[in-house]
Amino acid sequence: MTDATVTAFSALPASRLQSLLSDLFSPLTGINFNLMRHTIASSDLSTYAYSYDDVSIVDPQLRLFRLGTPGLAMASLLKSMRNLNPSMKLLGSVWSPPGWMKLNGVLLGNTVNNNLNPMWSSSYAQYFVSYVRAYLNAGVPVDAITIQNEPLNSNAGYPTMYVSAENATTLIGKFVGPALRNANLSTQIWAYDHNTGQLVAHHTDKTIFSHIVLDVPSYPQMVLNGAGNYTNSVAWHCYASNNDWGVLTNFHNANPTAAQYMTECWLSPLTSWYQSIYFIMGPLQNWAAGAIGWTLGTTTTYGPHLPGGCTTCRGIVEVDVTAGTYLKTLDYYFFGQFSKFVQRGSTALATTGSYDYNPGNGIQVVAFLNADKSRTLVIYNGFGNNVYVTVTFKGGETWSGPLYFYSLTTWVLPPST
Repeated sequence: MTDATVTAFSALPASRLQSLLSDLFSPLTGINFNLMRHTIASSDLSTYAYSYDDVSIVDPQLRLFRLGTPGLAMASLLKSMRNLNPSMKLLGSVWSPPGWMKLNGVLLGNTVNNNLNPMWSSSYAQYFVSYVRAYLNAGVPVDAITIQNEPLNSNAGYPTMYVSAENATTLIGKFVGPALRNANLSTQIWAYDHNTGQLVAHHTDKTIFSHIVLDVPSYPQMVLNGAGNYTNSVAWHCYASNNDWGVLTNFHNANPTAAQYMTECWLSPLTSWYQSIYFIMGPLQNWAAGAIGWTLGTTTTYGPHLPGGCTTCRGIVEVDVTAGTYLKTLDYYFFGQFSKFVQRGSTALATTGSYDYNPGNGIQVVAFLNADKSRTLVIYNGFGNNVYVTVTFKGGETWSGPLYFYSLTTWVLPPST
């Protein structure tokens, strides 16, 4: 959920918007989206850069904190979504704190000293408290936050801030965690919010990479080791080169009680048709509790976005703001195969038989035992020919059926007898 989503959806007539929201969020008539991430103030998919405390002076007590017009608009739309699906879990991620809190003194445009000024660590912690309270007052409970989107990505083209693992540990353990707890807020803190691998070219453009950053899978381990009293969940992104979701399994083996989520991977007309299948299924095969795409909605020109932001990030819903109409992309239906049929609270089952010859060619499956004892299997066929598949459960029970070429198929099976 980005400012681009708010802008695009707000261009729809009220009745058409309500129909779209029902298709997206209703457990009964829609695809039951119930895990959402939203941007705390601006991101690269915004019309302009802003924070919730944009002032030309230092404001340590946050007396001038305001959601402002874009923040209130986002909260209002999120409230409509939550009304349709009260079980929605909401994560808030910040792209940058107010400029006055940073060593370089600016929200964007400078990567020199693009770090939090340590003297304002307490103010930054209170920034999260103020934000959570403001959204709660607007009717939108915030279930979790990350203290910085992509903390190893320092980019001058849109709001960012560099936060090392050591700094993140200190911020969470000594400032943000205690501030939320002292304010009697139950909002969780998820660590990291960045990539799994070693070397990444960021998604500002599919073909022109503006910067290279080193990703450190040990980053969230350091945070959990040092600030485990306040966080036991990790957020991962997909943008590492040669991305390996097995990193999540390795992390689970070292931290079996930690929750993990895939919180961002881009959707675009430039990606492969199976892009969203891979970034949902891969994490779910490796102990993730959910997956989130970037982004929910954009215009037909993949915006609005800042000049330095992503020019080819496409929402799963494209809105023609002139005509007041929308188009559901293929990704809408792929996401729905999971969100509609995999129940909240289900348990992922250990499976064998998935394989890839190379990206896109192969058979992949995730299987779940739902709370009502039914089973859900989501199966991907990346071959250009139909495949007949048989699934065998440990007790000997078998189910068979066709997988059509280039398809995603969902089986909902009754409880085993």
